Amino acid sequence: MAAGDALSFLKAWASAPRKIGAIAPSGASLATLITRAIGPDTGPVLELGAGTGSFTRALVARGVKEQELTLVELNPEFARMLRQRFPAARVLEVDAAGLRQLPDFEGSTVGAVISGLPFLAIPPRQTYAILEGAFASLRADGAMYVFTYGFRCPIDRSVLDRLDLDVARVGHTFRNIPPAAVYRIRRMKPAKGYDWRFA
Repeated sequence: MAAGDALSFLKAWASAPRKIGAIAPSGASLATLITRAIGPDTGPVLELGAGTGSFTRALVARGVKEQELTLVELNPEFARMLRQRFPAARVLEVDAAGLRQLPDFEGSTVGAVISGLPFLAIPPRQTYAILEGAFASLRADGAMYVFTYGFRCPIDRSVLDRLDLDVARVGHTFRNIPPAAVYRIRRMKPAKGYDWRFA
């Protein structure tokens, strides 16, 4: 992690701690864990709360093409950094809760969603809007990956149930500061006999 990134993150956190949710960018260990199921064949990837690009770098290192990345970041300074660091990616300086109002992704669907958003600090109604928008853009077989510094999935069960989503713990890393866990969120598979791929 660059010293400049840490300083920028700390300044952003000091001015709006509930919006940033952490005092430092995610480390390489967490970035590796949250992106490990994603590769060049995943297709377009949507990243929410891209920050200074910790997860973005890991996605590119895993073979995801920069031009297949859409990075959503509300903080103007972070958005500027992302545009400089990933010039081929699409950077959207918008609130992730407004995903449903974003333009279509050139007619293609997203293969995965990675989130750096501090869901434990986001109200349930806003969380619902973020997930609803993310899954509207996600392929039927795609998944969303979130992380938390807590001991359980950061998305409230009531929100997941309303959207018919299922959650599974992917792993945990003690090498991040603070230690973090990653969760995968997918659509619930319907009853046997129903082909959910064409829903």
